Amino acid sequence: MDSIRVAIADDDEGMRLIEAKLIALAEGFDLVGEACNGDELMELVEREHPQVVFLDVEMPGKTGVECGRLIQDMDPSIVLIFATAHDDYMSEAFSVYAFDYLVKPFRNERVLQTLARVRSRLTGQSEAPLPSPHRETQARGDRIMLRHRDGLAFLDADEILLIQRENRATVVVAEGDRSFVTSETLAETEARLDPETFFRCHKSYIINLNKIRTIEPYGRWTYIVKLNGTRMDALITHEKYEELLVRFS
Repeated sequence: MDSIRVAIADDDEGMRLIEAKLIALAEGFDLVGEACNGDELMELVEREHPQVVFLDVEMPGKTGVECGRLIQDMDPSIVLIFATAHDDYMSEAFSVYAFDYLVKPFRNERVLQTLARVRSRLTGQSEAPLPSPHRETQARGDRIMLRHRDGLAFLDADEILLIQRENRATVVVAEGDRSFVTSETLAETEARLDPETFFRCHKSYIINLNKIRTIEPYGRWTYIVKLNGTRMDALITHEKYEELLVRFS
């Protein structure tokens, strides 16, 4: 595999130098550019197409989180690693699927460990399929009525792939690339679903257990659930991942 292309963004020149040296130390990585603010970073990403981006949270112009959202819209496969002196932006960072969140000052070994996990992730060595269950969970076939922006929708429960919280609304994703935006809370929607089939895997996601294809590590505390029938992914926390393993054992 060719070297993994990395970009870094930080308004602190000294921190950029430290990160550049660590990237040079790590096996299989190539630094393709540096930026000192959010606007420069977006130009760099569009020009160099990095696979990994180190970015600070507080930068002139666009913040790191704003850049993260734009980068995810451009190419959700780009790995985002936040390196910041502020630990109170962690939840915002993980809302854009951050791979890791490094709080300055960090140890060199910590960064190198993160890069090693990135390398495993991008070379396809970290996929962790869910073990085969001893029993198959089946949906009850209940009809679900959804009040959404365009009226009412009636779905068989087994058509629903995942439900996620997004922009203060609940989005129900169904087979056939259909999605429905409802004003219900995630908890209200969850209460109307069969708990044997639908699993609250994250504060912002509910998944249909019958539709899981794989679960892949993504960062230190989170996994990505890939589902049959949709290109959309869900997040699952480490605690919920362990709970799921017990449930299927």
